[in-house]
Amino acid sequence: MTKKLDYPRDTDNLKEATSYNGWTNYETWNVALWLDNEYFYYSIMMMQSVKNFDDFIKKLQSGVFNNLDANWDWANTTGDGVLWSDPKINVEEINEKILELKS
Repeated sequence: MTKKLDYPRDTDNLKEATSYNGWTNYETWNVALWLDNEYFYYSIMMMQSVKNFDDFIKKLQSGVFNNLDANWDWANTTGDGVLWSDPKINVEEINEKILELKS
């Protein structure tokens, strides 16, 4: 039986992957996933004042919000532990996603 992979079909090693489910890498994919699949983050992202990923992070970490349902450091990481500020995140791809969802 052949093992089906969700990221590059030629490797099952995340460190060797050159893309992840159509995104640049795991970190970018994970952030994109949390932005539109977690209502708390989606609500912040859809605020009129949020124009890009940088705006989202600033708003998220502003201290105005409280995510009482979260049992992780929601202001600094996704629920999977990826830092919102991870340098591996392809910010251009995330910005495109935000613009697309808002149009």
